[in-house]
Formats: sequence, C-alpha cells, structure tokens
Amino acid sequence: MEGVFENDPIRYPYPELAILRVNDVISKLSENSYLLISKGMAMELLLRLFPGFSNDSSSIVPDWDGFLNPWEILTTEEGGLQSQIYSLSGEMDGVFIHPTAKIGEGVVFEGPCFVGEDSEIRHSAYLRKGSWICSGALVGHSTEIKNSILLPNAKAPHFNYVGDSILGYNVNLGAGAKLSNVRNDRGNIPLILEGIRIDSGMKKLGALVGDGSRIGCNVVSNPGAIICPGTMIRPNQTVSGWV
Repeated sequence: MEGVFENDPIRYPYPELAILRVNDVISKLSENSYLLISKGMAMELLLRLFPGFSNDSSSIVPDWDGFLNPWEILTTEEGGLQSQIYSLSGEMDGVFIHPTAKIGEGVVFEGPCFVGEDSEIRHSAYLRKGSWICSGALVGHSTEIKNSILLPNAKAPHFNYVGDSILGYNVNLGAGAKLSNVRNDRGNIPLILEGIRIDSGMKKLGALVGDGSRIGCNVVSNPGAIICPGTMIRPNQTVSGWV
C-alpha cells in the first residue's frame, strides 16, 4: 500500500507503513479497524506533531512516559493527565496557578487543573477537570477547556471549545472554533493514519493539533482529527481524519 505522503516526513509519520507488515506493525482487529503495536512508531507521532518538544527544556509539560500512544495521556487512568496535575497540586481537586499567570474576572476552575508560567486566562473562561495550560498559553473570553493540553504559547482566545485535545506549540484557534470530542453514537473514536483506521480505545477524544497550525474562525474538528504542524485551515470548515 503506497502512502500519499510517504515522502513527506511531517505529513507521513510512518514510512514503514508504505508496505504493511502485519507481524511487525499492526494487529488486525476487524476489516476496518487496526491497533498499532509498535511503541516506538506510535510515540514518534508525538514528536512529529509537536517538534517543539525537541527544543524546549524549560517548560513544565505533561509526561508521556509509559503510554503506548500519544492520545492515551488524556485518559483518567493512573499516570494520565489528571493524575499528573494532582501530583503537582497535592489535592485531588486542586488547582495549580503559577504566580505569574494572569487570571481575568469570572473565570471558573474545576480541579484538577494546571495553569503555567506567564499564561493568561481571560474573562469568563471555564477550565474543567484535566486542563493543563502551559507557559505563555492563552485561554480567552468564554472559552471552555476540558481535559486538554495547551502546549507553550498555544491560544484558544475567543469563544472556543477544546475537549480532550492537545494543542501544539504556537497553535492559534480562530474565534468560535470547536474541537469536538464525542461521537453521536457514543462509540470509540477512530483515528486515521495514512488510510489506516486505528481504534483509539477512547470514547472521548478531540483533536491533536500540530505545532504552529492556524485554525480559522468557526471551524469544527470531528473527534479524532489529527492536524499536521503548520497547517492552515480556512474559516467555516469541518475537519476530519488526517489533515
């Protein structure tokens, strides 16, 4: 099977899948559903989508160690996002706010959540359980964040919904952009990696938005969307699968 992007190291993170080798790469679950079994290849996606990790030794960011797949950090299991915030705040429903963070009026925090250095949470924002806002990130007016990571300098500035998602370094969401996280039939969220359907094993999973991407106003991403670094999405679009 040839990959459409197999010669592009950013848009096609798994050149090994150009020719499928079932014993080495995937375990077939059903006709249209596959599960990655190579930890090295799966975690490579983390660095492909978020290359900013390679040059960032100072920011306090979540720890992916021990997870088979990058999205699994969003689970509520031991070692997941909420568990890691608890270890920092010291309380199960604790809220950690760095003293340099700017907090506007009317902000609602639902612990556990983490607000990092020099970040900004504007008027009437709603941070629900498992919100990890890294250094320099921005959560704007009437924006709702739920069990999600905003990596350094990511911005969700105006009337956004970010559910069970990861925004990469320097990502910007246009006004009204929504990252949806639940299927209407409440089934597991599939991921599409170069035409291969991966069962995430999760019923709530939003989008993985690569570093430097710009999402236009009123864009809606369907559950399980993966957006490559530097992608520009026009306003009023619906985004699905691998973009």
